Amino acid sequence: MRLAPLRRKDIARCVEIEKQLFAGDDPWSARAFQSELDAGNYYLGAYGEEGELIGYAGLATAGRPGEFESSVHTIGVEREHQGRGVGTALLRALLEKADELNAPVFLEVRTDNDRALELYARHGFSRIGLRKRYYQPSGADAYTMMRPARSAQEVG
Repeated sequence: MRLAPLRRKDIARCVEIEKQLFAGDDPWSARAFQSELDAGNYYLGAYGEEGELIGYAGLATAGRPGEFESSVHTIGVEREHQGRGVGTALLRALLEKADELNAPVFLEVRTDNDRALELYARHGFSRIGLRKRYYQPSGADAYTMMRPARSAQEVG
């Protein structure tokens, strides 16, 4: 597996994976992925041995130098490739980008997604809030989680 900037030609595959993973909620559309790339957000694809897209992840950053904040907008890994380190590699790459900017990182995750909760906890995230009925149309709740900026981690 290799990580590389997400290619626009892979957006249709991202939408397929979204529908597989988030069928009970509101999977992202092709337009949503296009908007994220148009906004200049940091998106990576995880590509298998044959060059096929098997996962993706995106990080948005707002603010100015010294005051940046980042948000993980999405991480998705095709079901048959889950549990093989793809999600971990994608998350670590997003966190490296946030660390370059010395930005804290925020995200929302379903309260019942134990695998993701464990992954985020292993990478320094803590729960800072609860968003009731965040995911629609399922009405599932989400935790808001945060990982401090690199400089805050070094001080603490």
